[in-house]
Amino acid sequence: MHQVIDLEKENKEILREYRKLLRHAKPMLKDGDAKRIKKAFNTAVEAHKDMRRKSGEPYIFHPIAVAQICVEEIGLGPTSIIAALLHDVVEDTEYELEDIRNMFGDKVVMIIDGLTKISGVFEYGTSQQAENFRKMVLTLSEDLRVILIKLADRLHNMRTLDSMPRHKQLKIASETIYLYAPLAHRLGLYAIKSELEDLYLKYTDPDTYYFIAKKINQSKDKRNKFIKDFIQPIKKQLDKFDFTCEIKGRPKSIYSIWNKMKNQNIPFEEVYDLFAIRIIIDTPTVNEKTACWQVYSIITDNYRPNPDRLRDWISTPKSNGYESLHTTVMSNSGKWVEVQIRTHRMDDIAEKGYAAHWKYKDVAASQKAEAGLDQWVNKVRSLMESNNADAVEFIDEFRSNLFQEEVFVFTPKGDLRVLPNGATALDFAFEIHSQIGLTCLGAKVNHKLVPLTHQLKNGDQVEVLTSHKQKPSEDWLKIVRTSKARKRIKDYLKESKKKVVEDGEAQVHRKLKSLGIDLTDDVKKQMLNYYRADNLFDFYYRVGNGAQNINSINRISDVEIKKAPAINNKKANKKLVIDNDGIKKINKSALLIGDDMDDVEYSFAKCCNPIPGDDVFGFVTIHDGIKIHRANCPNATELMSNYGYRIVKAQWAEHTAPAFLVGLKITGTDRVGLINDITNILSKDHRINIRSINASTDDGIVEDRLMIYVQDKSHLDRILKSLKEIPGILNVDRIDPEN
Repeated sequence: MHQVIDLEKENKEILREYRKLLRHAKPMLKDGDAKRIKKAFNTAVEAHKDMRRKSGEPYIFHPIAVAQICVEEIGLGPTSIIAALLHDVVEDTEYELEDIRNMFGDKVVMIIDGLTKISGVFEYGTSQQAENFRKMVLTLSEDLRVILIKLADRLHNMRTLDSMPRHKQLKIASETIYLYAPLAHRLGLYAIKSELEDLYLKYTDPDTYYFIAKKINQSKDKRNKFIKDFIQPIKKQLDKFDFTCEIKGRPKSIYSIWNKMKNQNIPFEEVYDLFAIRIIIDTPTVNEKTACWQVYSIITDNYRPNPDRLRDWISTPKSNGYESLHTTVMSNSGKWVEVQIRTHRMDDIAEKGYAAHWKYKDVAASQKAEAGLDQWVNKVRSLMESNNADAVEFIDEFRSNLFQEEVFVFTPKGDLRVLPNGATALDFAFEIHSQIGLTCLGAKVNHKLVPLTHQLKNGDQVEVLTSHKQKPSEDWLKIVRTSKARKRIKDYLKESKKKVVEDGEAQVHRKLKSLGIDLTDDVKKQMLNYYRADNLFDFYYRVGNGAQNINSINRISDVEIKKAPAINNKKANKKLVIDNDGIKKINKSALLIGDDMDDVEYSFAKCCNPIPGDDVFGFVTIHDGIKIHRANCPNATELMSNYGYRIVKAQWAEHTAPAFLVGLKITGTDRVGLINDITNILSKDHRINIRSINASTDDGIVEDRLMIYVQDKSHLDRILKSLKEIPGILNVDRIDPEN
């Protein structure tokens, strides 16, 4: 039965959303802007009139929402509003770029052209998502607004992900956490970055998301009382010194709490900095620095600070413009509390990032921060120009070098150099000059001799030591963090490899000639497949340096090399085929685990060991059939972001195998009979087989590691619940089974 659509009601709602957009945009509109925005709105309504989103609502709601985010949450102006309203018109309708140029001019067209190049979620073709992200990064050089509107588009898509099928939700969420959330962070859009991270967790691990959200909500009243008590003495002194300020207490994002729980392996109750206090001062620009330090002094007069947790981003702002003074102090109730001190201008820039700088053009500090961002954009350009690797490798480089926190170090003459956090003395050498990097022997950090691997810290003064006898090795690639250093080392190694490669190529040619085989593209492809080589360069190198014996190449029949025995050739398979690229593809909509044993070669991934009931997906490998991974597998994000076209929907059949091996780690207080209680619950109450138990105690704390066989996830959940009820048990965690 078709749902009856009330068009009149829909049209009223569309107009209501449009008027809301205009209300927010009004303060930044100049003569003629409102007329141009109205024209863009009417064009978009007309272009999308017959289109609907997956949720069933008219498509026009999406561009209006994206424009609203641009204005309200990023602070962009009229040109961006017009581009946001029209961002899908060229991609999805009859309109051409030239039509838009004639109506709205070159600036709008350039932005829409940039957005059109990077639209959609890409599922087909080798590393298509990565390739399109590379195109998006290219637009940084042209106009940063392209990226900002794209982030607004992605945020709205994530907010409305409910209507998408499960496998699409996982792909879009993974791509978001892998690329878009770090990009929002790098551009200083902290509010958007946090929301994207929370939404990622909501769709990839809903149980954890709602568990933490519920816990935060339950502790709300208690938290508000704590904040009120904490700020009372500070507020009294701030008033005494005539400071006009706003004090807020805000909980940390669900994703950051989850990250802390996961990384430190602690329960929710032990995350000590669940919230931060923010003090926002109203003060003239010239007094900003002094005022922030005066407030810091007032806070530390009342509470004892942790000296290792002072972060001064006022004297040296982050390169995305972020300025703030952070300190962590001990409250009267014995809890550590993070306090952030900043001015209204700093807060605006912290929330809205790059776009907020346009409001403060006359402020020297903001110009300095914007110069830092320009420096970053220039770094992006140089990475684009020097990077000839494949798109997936490019993204890894981009993420590791441009999304990391920075470390500030000095040359012997006192010049400041900014490097990614974790950068080494060798990175610093390449930052000074390529030739210095290639001949770097070691360094002196603060006048002390250190090796190439030495990680630099804020404020270090570094002097590089060189020798003409020094030459880079493959190991250097494991030492460096910057793309500049990695690129120079790779270029050097490639050059020195050329001779070895030429020798290897000559050997292969001679071998094939002796067998009477021409080196066609087909033969090359099959040779690479046979010897498990990624490309010809690596294959010839292995042959040239003696690592690869090619005597096993047999006589070719019908231009086909016989398969190497190492490749797992199970019985002929109707549904699993090898295409021209050697990538296995599956010809059905979803893999039913437990039902497809005869048709499809699949196995469970060792990295996450899924069991029936776990939320799962299939990943098509080159040589090992389909691997089944849990949706929250540590490798899931990277697989879905870079190889979305290899993801296969998977679900459990009702009659799956009866027993799956699962690992458990049980932590508790040591007492007589604890192991006996655990084994009784498992073998008598739940009637399950225990493969092994390893117990260790340390200062009254016992840690048991068990390997048990379970039927499915709900069976495991019942077991976990029973174990947690045993007196003295503190924690029960699922771990990877021991092989």
